[in-house]
Amino acid sequence: MTTMKVLENGAERFVTAGGVTITRERHDRPYEGAIDAYVDGLNSRRGAVFSSNYEYPGRYTRWDTAIIDPPLVISARGRAMRIEALNGRGEALLPVIGRTLGGLADVTITETSKRLIRLDVAKPGRVFTEEEVTRLAQFCIAHDLILVSDEIHCDLVLDPAKTKHFSALELPEELRQKTITLLSPSKTWNIAGLGYAFSVIPDESIRRKFVAERGHTLSEINALSYYAAESAYRDGEPWRQQLLAYLRDNRAFLDSFLAEKAPQLTVVPGQATYLAWIDARGLGVSNPAQFFEKEAGLFLSDGAAFGWPGWIRFNFGCTRARLQEGLEKLVAALPKA
Repeated sequence: MTTMKVLENGAERFVTAGGVTITRERHDRPYEGAIDAYVDGLNSRRGAVFSSNYEYPGRYTRWDTAIIDPPLVISARGRAMRIEALNGRGEALLPVIGRTLGGLADVTITETSKRLIRLDVAKPGRVFTEEEVTRLAQFCIAHDLILVSDEIHCDLVLDPAKTKHFSALELPEELRQKTITLLSPSKTWNIAGLGYAFSVIPDESIRRKFVAERGHTLSEINALSYYAAESAYRDGEPWRQQLLAYLRDNRAFLDSFLAEKAPQLTVVPGQATYLAWIDARGLGVSNPAQFFEKEAGLFLSDGAAFGWPGWIRFNFGCTRARLQEGLEKLVAALPKA
């Protein structure tokens, strides 16, 4: 339990669960001119919310404000992330966050300073291990966070005998209570257009809050979607096994084809899904996705949108004939040495 200490000057001081000391001060200002100075001071702040009695008659006075003033701002583009301190509280938190992130296998710290951490998250396609999911859940517990585990692709682990999917729902009870697990048959059984997905939330209080907000963010699921999901989960396992076998063969074909005919491209080994990540930076073109669209008529995902400029994402979830056609077009369009 946090203990608050009142200092001689009236300030309040306490230590957070993470060991950060917080000092809170209050300052009285004369009303005359205070609003203008206040607004000027907010120019360097984030999270200020103004309201007035013109917007909400009878509820607020003219100059009511609410200040969140967060310590950090976190921004990301694809798999590149930036954590910036906005004030002294943020500067105190950054070293703690940096030490924790530095211990994660899939995170590479690229820059650190008093007010900034830059990092990259590992390329997709690999399945998280039980140890990694457990460590992530422990981190969330230690920092009073909720782990949201997106497992919508979990049924597409290409070789479950070699690579086991470990769900957040398999965590120990004390860790599982602070999780939200997202699931759906949409990717595996190709029914994403029906918009069916669901969440598993073990903790009742978190579940109530989630349900209360649902109506503001999520549309209703239609009757056809329920029947499709039921059919996929109840009757679709034989088909899924055939799908995984086909995808494994397609993946092996893609790897061997490019290794033989396009050694200047590097394919990242993948353990799941029907998406292959290809490093095309060695081609000497500024935007490989645009290049192959123009020269080969292939519409490949641009890695820059995921934080990996110079990479392309190739979907091999198709017939072998269509896959071979696409790969032959890609190879034929390669810049000549």
